[in-house]
Amino acid sequence: MASNSSPHHSGNSSLKFPKDVKTMIIPPKALNIVWGNDNRYWTVPEKEGLPALAELHQVSWLEVTGVVDDTNPNKNCEVGFRVSLNPDAFGWGKYPIYMMIKKGTKISWTKINITPNQKGEFEIKGRWMKADQQTQNNVNSSDRKVFFGLYEVWSGKWKGGLKIHSAYVKELP
Repeated sequence: MASNSSPHHSGNSSLKFPKDVKTMIIPPKALNIVWGNDNRYWTVPEKEGLPALAELHQVSWLEVTGVVDDTNPNKNCEVGFRVSLNPDAFGWGKYPIYMMIKKGTKISWTKINITPNQKGEFEIKGRWMKADQQTQNNVNSSDRKVFFGLYEVWSGKWKGGLKIHSAYVKELP
């Protein structure tokens, strides 16, 4: 187990969306990963560089989250993860995983089925649609933060072999 006293990996809680880009790429090290600080369950990169992916060995509680501040509250957004599966991946296909996106008080959930024999890198993504005009007129600082996560915590079944290459937050028109 890693030397940190918590079994969970704490990412960067102060990520800010750059003003001059439409898509922010987030490395796995910047994500919060439940059981990510215990190398029986995950390998999470200590430093930036190659390979900078987080690799799931085995968990029955999949929870990978992040937060980005300074997004435009009047824009739709897409959040996703670039992932791949090891050839010996297990626990995928029978139970869906869920992508959650929260901005202000509005939450969006997307149900995703991962095919166990999926080859190469692929995206898991969800969309958050901006609030109606009346809600937009009452924008506060929490509407600038995007909270997001990837979850499979309900089945209690073991899964492994998932590699997280990166996450992203993209502002849409």
